[in-house]
Amino acid sequence: MVFRISDIDETQAPLLEHLVELRKRLVRSFLALAVAFGVCLYFSSDIFALLVRPLASAFPPGQGKLIYTKLYEAFFVDIKVALFAAFFVSFPIIANQLWAFVAPGLYAKEKKAFLPFLLATPVLFIMGASLAYFVVMPTAFKYFLTFQHTTSGLQQEALPAMGDYLDLVMRFIFMFGAAFLLPVLLLLLQRAGLVTRQQLVRARRYVIVIIFIVAAVITPPDVVSQFLLAIPLLALFEGTLLVMRFSEKKAAKRAAAEALESESAAQQLSADEAAE
Repeated sequence: MVFRISDIDETQAPLLEHLVELRKRLVRSFLALAVAFGVCLYFSSDIFALLVRPLASAFPPGQGKLIYTKLYEAFFVDIKVALFAAFFVSFPIIANQLWAFVAPGLYAKEKKAFLPFLLATPVLFIMGASLAYFVVMPTAFKYFLTFQHTTSGLQQEALPAMGDYLDLVMRFIFMFGAAFLLPVLLLLLQRAGLVTRQQLVRARRYVIVIIFIVAAVITPPDVVSQFLLAIPLLALFEGTLLVMRFSEKKAAKRAAAEALESESAAQQLSADEAAE
């Protein structure tokens, strides 16, 4: 095969079209994030008040406060809060732009196969973030505040800094939300042919150990938070196995129906040829 410069020139137009399309999608995503950031920055105090509620509920009524030890810390907390909220607000637009860029290169069957994963991803992430916000954080903060007492005449008092608290909250929400995407990851691996349900069933004991290790790393160093993450993940893992079993049975029925249809078509063709 002779290599010619014209072979490269003919491929430049499609590549440039893809790059132009990608730039357009990235610009739209950035503009959506920037607009959401501006709006969220205006309401940053209200958003931070929502993020502080789990800690406020852990303190006795009328007690507790947040401090900042650097003059610029409160300002950067507002910036982080705005970026944090802007990502969630603009995520549907960003995801839509990403899908609009990828979808034209997929077949109709592939689009149909990916649609459940696209719908399940935000739902599972919100479930994990809600668990962290409404259950895990209040429970963990109440536990940490039990260490307030007097030792040798000195009062041990919890005085959390604004920046440290915000980092902890964002870690909770992102980690729990990402951990709840376990079913999507396993189903994608199965769809790609990298794992099977039988392999996951055989490796169940190792998966349980890995889940508890991940829960220990993600959560603060207390057993309660670890179990509050590990138990839902185990339930999601077992639920994923059930979904895999159902999909395998459905695929087997479809394959049997296609084989029967092919056999019937072959018999009909043979009958027609014999009649001729």
